[in-house]
Amino acid sequence: MNFRTLLAPVAILLSFSTLALAQGGTILYKFMSQMQDLEMAFMDVAPTTSEEATGKVAVCLHGKNFCGPTWEATARALAAEGYRVILPDQVGFCKSTKPTSYQYTLQQLSYNTYNLLQALGIGNVTVIGHSLGGMTGIRYGLMYPESIDEMVLVNPLGLEDWKALGVPYRSIEALYTSESASNYTSVRAYEQSTYYVGQWDDSYDVWVNMLVDIYEGSEAATFAFDMALTTDMALSGPVVYEFGLLRPRTLLVIGDRDNTALGKQWSPPEVQVRLGHYDVLGKRAAAAMPDATLIEFPDLGRMYSSVILLLAGREREVITDSFFQ
Repeated sequence: MNFRTLLAPVAILLSFSTLALAQGGTILYKFMSQMQDLEMAFMDVAPTTSEEATGKVAVCLHGKNFCGPTWEATARALAAEGYRVILPDQVGFCKSTKPTSYQYTLQQLSYNTYNLLQALGIGNVTVIGHSLGGMTGIRYGLMYPESIDEMVLVNPLGLEDWKALGVPYRSIEALYTSESASNYTSVRAYEQSTYYVGQWDDSYDVWVNMLVDIYEGSEAATFAFDMALTTDMALSGPVVYEFGLLRPRTLLVIGDRDNTALGKQWSPPEVQVRLGHYDVLGKRAAAAMPDATLIEFPDLGRMYSSVILLLAGREREVITDSFFQ
């Protein structure tokens, strides 16, 4: 996944931050947050269409078990449609700084992302978020509605309030212990049962190994702690009660066999059966959002090339006619 030839030039530097090109084509956004000097890694993918670029910019927000490069295929499809695409690694993830202490909130991640776009001189954007990135995208949309042309939420977390449905509290220490035990076998088992509806293909290993390399790398302990903090963040910061306040036009893309629910694995059986029914949650969320279009993919889970299908495949006509303008 080499984006070196697709990097767009960085034209604007603001006084509160610096931008630097790191090894492998990743750009580092350097800034101060919570009294710490941090780096937020990102890729900047230029339009590749032979026609005139649209001037549109998309920012793709990754999920908890993913990194910015997870969006590679989607970014290439968007670039071919004339989009400039920004692929950030959130603080605590992948190539970004992994603080030993940080108050993770969806507001903070949204604020960091917004300031990154400001540092790049970018105005309005299409926000595309998957899983935890979708939940972050919802908070971003609530905070910065005037800066968004449209939103695409791909099986976002946060379509229900897990703790209100009975998920017991789990301490940061307990979450850290669980995260620290992550390995290839545990990550694959979770992704196979949750993301891929029990199926598996060897091509999926790239995403498992991407994650395992961090869990077993030089920053393993700090990464596991940051992942514990982000799990606690999502569990304690519901967005579902604010769907009615979401102003941007929103495309909600749902694989209806998804069963992801934070805390499900440590909840009692009577709570587990209530959680993660995306075939119901997608419809409920779309009805609650003022300007939402729902597209469901039958028999698909959480991890799939939905945005690519929508832009370049079987749903192109639907999207062109009813959503993207």
